[in-house]
Amino acid sequence: MAYTALGAQQPEQKRAWVKESIRVFRENFFFNKFLGTSDNSIVQHITELKKTEKGDRAMIGLIADLKGSGIVGDNDIDGRYESLEASWIEIKTDQLRNGVKSKGRVDDQRSVFDFRKEARDKLAFWRANILEEMMILTASGISYGFNTDGSVRAVSSQDALTDLDFAADVTAPSSARHFRFDGTGLAAGDTTAITTGHVPKYGMIVDAMAEAKTRGIKPLRIGGKEHMVYLCHPKTFARLKKDADFRDAIINAGARGDANPIFSGATVTMDGLIIHTNNRVYNTAGTATKWGSGGLVEGTRSLLMGCQALGFADIWGAADWFEGKDDDDAKSKITIGMYPGLIKPKFTSRYDSGTVQDFGLMAIDLTL
Repeated sequence: MAYTALGAQQPEQKRAWVKESIRVFRENFFFNKFLGTSDNSIVQHITELKKTEKGDRAMIGLIADLKGSGIVGDNDIDGRYESLEASWIEIKTDQLRNGVKSKGRVDDQRSVFDFRKEARDKLAFWRANILEEMMILTASGISYGFNTDGSVRAVSSQDALTDLDFAADVTAPSSARHFRFDGTGLAAGDTTAITTGHVPKYGMIVDAMAEAKTRGIKPLRIGGKEHMVYLCHPKTFARLKKDADFRDAIINAGARGDANPIFSGATVTMDGLIIHTNNRVYNTAGTATKWGSGGLVEGTRSLLMGCQALGFADIWGAADWFEGKDDDDAKSKITIGMYPGLIKPKFTSRYDSGTVQDFGLMAIDLTL
């Protein structure tokens, strides 16, 4: 058992501390800007269960665009309505908790206030970080058994994230949504084909946006305009900035429309693409098994995301906060619990010969 020697708590302050914990979580949760309850969201946020024949479930609905040609002139429309084709996808959920415990009563007397403050902040950081990592791994199609730098996730005395009920639903990028940029154009995704020449350029952004629209990835509608989000590693963006065409495009880029939270922290917006960077974007820096034919090339997987790229169930919302005592009331303990679920939605794509494909995102592999 690990003990934290920082101090004790006062029970009457619990409500205020819980609210403060939520604030700290939201400030540090990178994906907060992408959450939305409607289908016009990068990450559709489900906070309530839907009643089904199998009981209450967290569900996300994917509604395809209409396919019909319409009714001409005064021709009768009765009996000729087009049905909305909806696919309901279940998001499995599971409890995930973490907690800290003080060293003991003597230390608590020395520092009554600090234990609660540090516990609140560290547990809120943990909640934000673990959800952020799982979201990136889910979108990238990487098992929860790994960290986002490719290294094997250490478990120690706690449980493996692969034990979560929804961990088995993490799937590799689908065949028509997985690409690599070879320095001149997009090619089918294949990590063994990555070379040091797979460097991002402005042309990649143009090609990726065109590919996404051609394959039916739905852009977000913000202020009457269509947008998608490109999430990449900071080193990827650094390489982009070295490309002359990209620099010219930045100079000519229009206003961002900062009123929408999705633009918060955006690196740049161009051609309807909002570019964000995050050092947790999947890469191979932490593993000896790299990409390329010889397994020697550092790689990274960028994500081009449109509507409903991810489904995120967060049934407890504000999370569950428990404070108590152990060892005959000599040790204080604080636990935070949540009931999340994640899924990368898939659909039968009429743009890809009726094959099952990722619904709202594309994965683009590059050299790091």
